[in-house]
Amino acid sequence: MELSGVLPAIRCMKDFDKVLDSDIENIILLETRISQLGNLVRYSKQKNKKVLVHVDLIQGLKSDEYGVEYLIRELKVDGIVSTRGNVITLAKKNKVLAIQRIFALDSLAIKHNIKMVDRFRPDYIEVLPGIIPSIISEIHEYTGLPIIAGGLIRTEEDVYNAFRGGAKAVTTSQSTLWNLSISGESYIMS
Repeated sequence: MELSGVLPAIRCMKDFDKVLDSDIENIILLETRISQLGNLVRYSKQKNKKVLVHVDLIQGLKSDEYGVEYLIRELKVDGIVSTRGNVITLAKKNKVLAIQRIFALDSLAIKHNIKMVDRFRPDYIEVLPGIIPSIISEIHEYTGLPIIAGGLIRTEEDVYNAFRGGAKAVTTSQSTLWNLSISGESYIMS
């Protein structure tokens, strides 16, 4: 599974309904309850969406082997997002897309996170905040892995800058940005 363009990060039901009726292929579910998750995944699949779940943000779900097993085997999610290395390992072992979320707080945090990424080798790295093109470029250069920019992506300019920094995709909960089409270093509103 290859990710590109702007990926909707769903935080509320209003946005979930919006994305279901769109041509968007991939969605990331954030901050929901485990009691709602099964229906969200099922409705998404009925609309031919690929579903990525941020394990660490699902209320009532533990980020351990059993929680990941539930997501993969029972709900049949297409990918897992997590800050935890053990979760990334489990996702890769079960052959679903593994996205390791890292925070670029300062130079020490970046250095520590790169070591963690080297150890667990996710399919993608989501860098937060995603508004610093030079950091996106630096992390990609160190790891050789595709980067997803996320966090604080609020404007078209933020999206453009993330791609200019080398991001393969951008995650945002700003629904006004979900229909941006990215082509090379330029973008147009679709």
